[in-house]
This record gives sequence, C-alpha cells and structure tokens, in this order.
Amino acid sequence: MIYGSKPVDNGHLLIDKNEYDKFIANEPQAQKYIKKIYGAVEFIYNIDRYCLWLVDATASEIEEMPLVKERIDKVRQFRRDSRKKATQNSAVKPALFQEIRQPTSMYILVPQTTSERRRYIPIGFVDKDIIASNLVSIIPNGTLYHFGILTSQIHMAWARTVCGRLKSDLRYSGSVVYNNFPWPKVTNEQCSDIETLAQNILNARSKYSQNTLAELYDKDSMSSFTELIVAHENLDRAVMKLYDFQEDTTEANIVASLLELYRLKVQS
Repeated sequence: MIYGSKPVDNGHLLIDKNEYDKFIANEPQAQKYIKKIYGAVEFIYNIDRYCLWLVDATASEIEEMPLVKERIDKVRQFRRDSRKKATQNSAVKPALFQEIRQPTSMYILVPQTTSERRRYIPIGFVDKDIIASNLVSIIPNGTLYHFGILTSQIHMAWARTVCGRLKSDLRYSGSVVYNNFPWPKVTNEQCSDIETLAQNILNARSKYSQNTLAELYDKDSMSSFTELIVAHENLDRAVMKLYDFQEDTTEANIVASLLELYRLKVQS
C-alpha cells in the first residue's frame, strides 16, 4: 500500500468542475490530457475534479496549448520559490506531478480519513485512468479478492482497533493498519468465492449510483440501501468462515483473535 501521486503545484495542475467545460472549449486539444482525480473527499462525496496529466505529452504539443503552458509556467515558478530543496529540484519538470505513483491497472483505493459514523470504510476498486492523489492510499494491482477482504467486517474491526484518530474520525495508515493485518490462508476456490461476493458489492453500489458513498455508508441512511447491505452481509459471512469464526462472534473476540494471529506472524 502506497500513497497516490502528489502534485505540489499550488493548484495549477488541478481543474475544478466549474472550470472544466470552459477549459475544454477554449483548448479542446488538451482534453486527452485531462484526467479525473480522486482525493478522499472527491471519492467519498462523488465530487468531479480533474487534473492535467501530461506524462505522455510532448514539448511540441504543450507549446500548442497556451492555457496548459500558462499553468505549467505557474507551477515552475511556485516550485522555484519553495524553501524545500526537493520542490525546487522538481521545477525542471513543472508539467508533471512532483511524485508520480499512478498504477497502470485497476487499483484499490482507501481514504486516509473516514468518519466514525460509517460501519464500513468506503474502499474503492478504481480504473487506472482515474488519478489517485496523495490524499488517498492505493494498492496497485489490487484484486477483487483483496478488495473483498479489506471491505469486510473482519478488516473493519481490525481498523477500528489499530487506526489512529483525527478527532473522532479514523485515520487509515498503510504502515500500521494494512501492513500488520493478518490475512487468512485460502484455497483457489475460496479466493474465487470472495471475488464473486466482492463484485456483488460493486454491483450494488452501481445500482445506487445517484447516491454518494457518504450516503451509502452513513450509519443512519445505509439501511435504505437493501441490496448493498445484503451484499456486505454475504461477504462478511464468507470472510468470517475463512478465519473459522462463528457468525455470532463478537467484535472484541474477533479483534483478540486477529491480534493473536498478528503475534504469531511476528514471532515467525
């Protein structure tokens, strides 16, 4: 698990929804270099935000896009004026994010901060063409199986126990939460079953596409989204079995067992 890409651009490589249409109208050739970008807020609240993603743009193409070039010049100046040496050094490539960690295939997205009001952390299985910012954590090459385990109540119980806190919200750290999580040992058949159940969650979300993830997973409103609840409950039961838990096992006992598995993992 790693952070997404970090622009360090003073906002000049980012394009809000209200800027997007005007920008494309005035510079249509730039459209192929404008990508949707997710931070935690954009992902959870379905806010349209975009960025200039110029990794494959040639110098001659950029010269033919004056609006893009103007933004690049502002990034260059901002980075030159920085007190940080690394930022100053990145001024030589002002068209690019300072830190690029964009996956080349589907990836798992985990918001770094999420409300305690949610029974599940809204985790995403995201297309490679959507840019992940440094305000989310990602798992490049993550599979539906990984998504299924991470979005289960087993992993949620672990996260609620070991996550840091920002006020009352959960702060998900890859180094603390993800890296130390004790994964189950599974057969190919069990892995396939989890993938199917994980896909059912994504299918259920798509049926409520008019609602944000914030609405789908808020503890007061989630009861309205029956298909999503059923999909999660089916996945939870399957993951419980992978750990040999009974359906009525309490969260305290689940966490105690996971901590014991972690202890054995560290000792080995």
